[in-house]
Amino acid sequence: MSAIAGIYHLNKEPISREHNFGMMQALQKYPADDAQMWQKDNVFLGCHAQWITPESVGEQLPYYDYDRQLAITVDAIIDNRDELFNNLQVDRPERKLMPDSQLILLAYCKWGEDTPKHLIGDFAFMIWDEKKQKLFGARDFSGTRTLYYFLIQHRFAFCTTIEPLLTLPYVQRDLNEQWLAEFMAISGMYETTDASITPYQSIMQIPPSHSISVTEDKVKLIKYCTVTSNKQLKLGSGEAYVEAFQEIFQEAVNSRLRTSQKVGVQLSGGLDSGAVASFAAKTLRERNQSLDSFSYIPSKDFSDFTPKQLIPNERAQIHSTVSHVGSIKDHYLDFYGREPYSQIDDFLDLMEMPYKFFENSFWLEGLVEKANEEGVGVLLNGDRGNFSISWGSSLDYYAILLKKIKWIRLYQELDQYSRNMGSARLRKLPHIFRIGFPFMDQIFSKAKAYKLPSYINMDFAESTDVFKSLKEKGVYESFTPNIYEERKRHFEEAFYWNSTNTLAAKLSLRYSVWKRDPTNDLRVVRFCLSIPEDQYVQKGLDRALVRNSTKNFLPDEIRLNQRYRGVQGVDWVQRITPYWNIIIEELKQISSDSRITYFIDGKVIKKLLQEVEGEIKPEYAINPNFKVLMRCLILSRFLKKHN
Repeated sequence: MSAIAGIYHLNKEPISREHNFGMMQALQKYPADDAQMWQKDNVFLGCHAQWITPESVGEQLPYYDYDRQLAITVDAIIDNRDELFNNLQVDRPERKLMPDSQLILLAYCKWGEDTPKHLIGDFAFMIWDEKKQKLFGARDFSGTRTLYYFLIQHRFAFCTTIEPLLTLPYVQRDLNEQWLAEFMAISGMYETTDASITPYQSIMQIPPSHSISVTEDKVKLIKYCTVTSNKQLKLGSGEAYVEAFQEIFQEAVNSRLRTSQKVGVQLSGGLDSGAVASFAAKTLRERNQSLDSFSYIPSKDFSDFTPKQLIPNERAQIHSTVSHVGSIKDHYLDFYGREPYSQIDDFLDLMEMPYKFFENSFWLEGLVEKANEEGVGVLLNGDRGNFSISWGSSLDYYAILLKKIKWIRLYQELDQYSRNMGSARLRKLPHIFRIGFPFMDQIFSKAKAYKLPSYINMDFAESTDVFKSLKEKGVYESFTPNIYEERKRHFEEAFYWNSTNTLAAKLSLRYSVWKRDPTNDLRVVRFCLSIPEDQYVQKGLDRALVRNSTKNFLPDEIRLNQRYRGVQGVDWVQRITPYWNIIIEELKQISSDSRITYFIDGKVIKKLLQEVEGEIKPEYAINPNFKVLMRCLILSRFLKKHN
């Protein structure tokens, strides 16, 4: 794991050593096991390395291959090493010691610019091809590692983080108004629909699933991977699908256990992280090793306002998983005294941009910090499980059966579903009709989709044409009635991945802990996209694939639970109660600050303040007005830093 940097002067002009050292010095705020530079004429490469895997300890980075005249700097953990070793015919004695950087170089020698298509794992790298006078690099399919760049005339520079690029005297700090406009106009959790832009006009980023090629006459960005569900896998039985899934998922988990340090898991009381933990513990137990779990729970004084089907404190469910799986040392963390308001400035420094996930920011960082204190190098999670291993909505699938007039199957499924849920058999039929035939909902339903109030200054919105642009892309509405289309777009569109992966990548640099997600493994994702929908919903079970595949891995009270769902971070408002008057005052100042109201509608802030001003209530945690006010606070702090 590394922060990488580099400069390439396309006109062969020598690079100032002050520029090199300036970029590397900006990375010194992160801990490192080693920091090295390589320079030759008009090319500079740097690496601020954190040694996570056994092969990376003592690794030379940047690395220059004199025979092949190739240099590489890399931030990567490659998971399909055995497959690559076989394809590249690497001698067995060399395999155990070969670092991922040299493996990527060998792959480049064989496949050239097609190299990223053959790599599975988390990676961002840059290769200087001296013979071809070309700089080539790529980012993994979901962008788990960040990689920003700057290009103007004959100067190209890149880095894992943004701040080192801003140290270069020719890089301007002007803000990107299109990025800011989309950040405000999109009510969902992602920032923009263009994964190549950043909050800075002059700084771009390589999108997920893309490679970049830089020569003296052109710069070329290519999308090398699109994850689709074109081919359907047909096996003989449900048991065959379970066996196939268990094999491929175990491989994905095992490949993410490769570290010279301890292994941890971010564990909730649900299926996805539970599946990851149980499969990981199985392998670690065979190695006489244990797994550390890290779980967030609300503070003891939390007043629970949530409905009975939601569980804010999952300690009992987590403990049930831990006891059943075994070989897990569990940590339950309430982070008493921490909250999302006082950490805004620090989090802006970490993210280098505004963010929307403030409700969970303090504990997401806290878990990684605690993992570091416990000596963990790899922290497993199941963040992408909803779209891969635990896909499968019963009611949406039943709507398909209804539309296809498969009424006998629908009746049987509804009968089993109602028994599982403890409800009347036909109670869900009206809802299924609305899902299957959306026009009926438009005609008869008076309910409106959940939507945050708009807070963008309309003059600014018109100047950037943001609403028209988003409408043309079909992403302005945060509510998507067709979950199958939503899933398809989730894997095909690069921008959905940026927010959470940016956080994970930058937290890893701060705490030397690499978050790794087997539910996001490309092999697992492709498998899950290839199997029939009836493997995801069957016998009244939603998310049936993972439920069936974790039999004996997880306790049945977790594996078969369909009635209750964990909900995390709903105590965030109660945590900020001591700052309530300060928050109100800051929002009032923002609403009249011309530097801010050029972007944010000050009248909206004042209106929303009138609706929430007064005694603070824990249930504000799910109040859309209060969520918007917090977004205004975060964005205004970022804007003030750059005015």
